[in-house]
Amino acid sequence: MRTLAAWLTGVALAVLSANAVAAQESAADLAAKALRECEAGRELKDRDARKARFDEGQRTAERAVALDDNSAAAHFSLFCNIGELMRIDGENLRSVFALRRMMAELDRTLELDPHHVDAMASKGTLLIRLPRLLGGDAQKGEAMLREVIRLDPSAFNSRLTLAKACNDRGDRTEAIAFATRALEIAKEQNRPEKVAEAQTCLGELRAGR
Repeated sequence: MRTLAAWLTGVALAVLSANAVAAQESAADLAAKALRECEAGRELKDRDARKARFDEGQRTAERAVALDDNSAAAHFSLFCNIGELMRIDGENLRSVFALRRMMAELDRTLELDPHHVDAMASKGTLLIRLPRLLGGDAQKGEAMLREVIRLDPSAFNSRLTLAKACNDRGDRTEAIAFATRALEIAKEQNRPEKVAEAQTCLGELRAGR
């Protein structure tokens, strides 16, 4: 009887373990799908089509988080879609509730994975752009983006954000250096849209704007 009981216990534990692995795999799959929806939506021009992608991405990401609250990928995919929905009609901070939820998902991502480069880049950018009243801290944001560049030397967006931040505080020389390197990276990656973006930024900096 003891042997049978031990065997049954072993079977039960194996089933629970298998279910846990399956749930984790499902959460990972859903998180990846949600992030793809977010990235696909960014490429679209039509507002309603973009919104449909982000709405689906948010729903999918919420399912991923429900399955595995300890998945950094799930929380980041949810942050991505919430953030894009907030910007659907142009960047604004009309919904404080949505902003707080978005930031909570981003902070949870970094809590679970402190070296999640995309989350670090997003947090650094938001710290620079948000008013201090809403949690902004330009100095902390700059430090975070510099760390992103250290971890990922090909980080294009972080360099452009830093270029603008440096220019805003009067350091035009460093601003131009960041923008120049961003342009080089865009050319190396053969990204025409990024090349144009960097050229525009560089032109404005050199013109003293």
